[in-house]
Amino acid sequence: MAANEIRLDDGFSTIITLENLPTVKLFEKTVTPPGMTAGGPIDTTTMRNIAWRTAAPKQLKSLTPAQAEVAYATEAYPQIFAQIGVIQLITVTFPDQATLVFYGWLDEFTPGTNTEGEQPTATISIQVGNRDPDGAEVSPEYNDPPIESGDSNS
Repeated sequence: MAANEIRLDDGFSTIITLENLPTVKLFEKTVTPPGMTAGGPIDTTTMRNIAWRTAAPKQLKSLTPAQAEVAYATEAYPQIFAQIGVIQLITVTFPDQATLVFYGWLDEFTPGTNTEGEQPTATISIQVGNRDPDGAEVSPEYNDPPIESGDSNS
């Protein structure tokens, strides 16, 4: 059985890497990877329908935004200032080391309340654009986990 055929039983450790900021001091505590959507229905109901409204799917699909709660070092601020809204490759690495790679941008960095006795955190939001910096459409890419050298099932 291939590694990606085994369900994930634990979300630890899921990480997000920004191509332009691979060493930025953001430390994931929780990660919500991008989801998928067809964009909702196209209403095809006409006055000739008899009992039911009808619909059809749209042709294009989207990845939904990714989000994470992160701990951070204050030195991340100037790096984020420079990269907020900049299109770049984003990689989500799952616990089994599978990856989802897509073009997008860091859309929001929202610090939480700093409280005595608690680790300061921020919420980041990553928007999926599916366009490279030159404006060309690029599909997201899923990569299987690496094959382990001792895997007798391959």
